[in-house]
Amino acid sequence: MKKIILADNQSIFRAGIAKILALQDDIRIVAQCMDNERLSQAVRTFRTSIVILASSLQPDLPAMIQSVRAAGSKLIVIAENTESLHTYATHGFDGVIFRDIPSTGLIDCVQAVGAGETYLQQKSGRSLAEEADAVGARVRDRLTPKEIQIVALIVQGYKNKEIATQLGTSEQVIKNYLRNVYDKTGVSDRLELALFTIHHRTLAEAAAEAGGLMELRVARA
Repeated sequence: MKKIILADNQSIFRAGIAKILALQDDIRIVAQCMDNERLSQAVRTFRTSIVILASSLQPDLPAMIQSVRAAGSKLIVIAENTESLHTYATHGFDGVIFRDIPSTGLIDCVQAVGAGETYLQQKSGRSLAEEADAVGARVRDRLTPKEIQIVALIVQGYKNKEIATQLGTSEQVIKNYLRNVYDKTGVSDRLELALFTIHHRTLAEAAAEAGGLMELRVARA
C-alpha cells in the first residue's frame, strides 16, 4: 500500500488529486496539508510515504528534501505550468509534474515513484499545456466577465452564499450563473469547474485577473 501525503495551498486542487488517487486500490491518502508547518508534521508522523508537494507552498526545498529522506519517504513536486522542469530536476526529486498533468499521468507518476523510479513530466511538440490553452481560450471567450469573476471565487474555495456577498447579489442569482457556467465549460459541479480552470492556463489567468480586480475594488471601497 502506497501512503500519500498531499501538500497544496489550493484546496480545490488538493481535493481533486485526492479524488483521483483514492480510486486506486494500492494507494491511501494519509494526510492533506495546506501549509508547510502541517506538512513537516505529517512527514515526521507518516514515514515511508510518498509526499506530493505543490511548489506554490514555497517550501525550503533543501530542508524539505532532507526531512523527507530522513523519514524514508519519496518526494514529488507539482510545478506551476509556467515554471521550467529544470528548476526542479536538479534538486533530486523523485518526480516532477505540472498542474496540467492528466489524471492518468498523475497515477503513472505515483506508481513509478513507488516502484523506485524517477518520473519527470516531459513536454514536447504540441504540449498538453498548449492543448489546454486552446480549450481554455475558447471557454474564456464564451464566459461573460461576471461568470469569470464567479469562476475565480470558486477556485478560491468560496461557497455560493459567500460569492453572493462578494458580488452584491443573491445566492439564487449565483446558482443561475453557475448553471450557465457549467453548460459552457461542460462540467457538472464546482470541483470539476475548479479543476477545469486550473488545468487550462488561459482561463486560469483570466480568473486570476478577475480575482485581483475584485480584491482591488474591495480595498478601495
